[in-house]
Amino acid sequence: RLVVHIDDGAIAAVSRVFLGAIPPNSVTLDLMSIWRAHWPEGHPKKRLGGLGLNAVEMRENPDLDEYAVHDVNQNPVLPFADETFDAVVITVSVQYLTRPIETFREVNRILKTGGGFIVTFSNRMFFDKAVRIWRNSSDRGRLELVAAYMEHAGDFQNIRGSLVNPEDSPPGDPLLLVVGHKGAPKNSGEPAVPRRA
Repeated sequence: RLVVHIDDGAIAAVSRVFLGAIPPNSVTLDLMSIWRAHWPEGHPKKRLGGLGLNAVEMRENPDLDEYAVHDVNQNPVLPFADETFDAVVITVSVQYLTRPIETFREVNRILKTGGGFIVTFSNRMFFDKAVRIWRNSSDRGRLELVAAYMEHAGDFQNIRGSLVNPEDSPPGDPLLLVVGHKGAPKNSGEPAVPRRA
């Protein structure tokens, strides 16, 4: 179904997040990709890849340069080499992950050192597909849950979360953000212990 899952104000907020968090000319992965990536208009990219469940949807996504069909709930091992991407994003889909820590650990593996992992979500969902802990949590609880996924995955630094669009929500859909960055290798002498900011 080619439908959007958040309202126009929240979609615009996703684009603003990407504009501020993803450097120009980055190699980015849209994980759990659908038919829209909400990439900011005019923001230069080296490559934007998609990985999701539905080839038809990803084929309709005008921002993707390439895509692969892969179910992370069946197999969280991502089909990419270590340190491939400057950034990885999950947009309004994290609530459907059944193996989130394993998936987040794989995201860390495929990120370059210092690369950003950007997870945005709302309180909208397909109720029968979202995991139970998500359905039973508040917005604050969901921020804490996604931050905990990153912490338990390991090697993410500067984990922080926020409501991106307080000026529009309510009445519009809230757009919440959790972001972390891949830490330096442990033998580099730099700290690689995640902390919540």
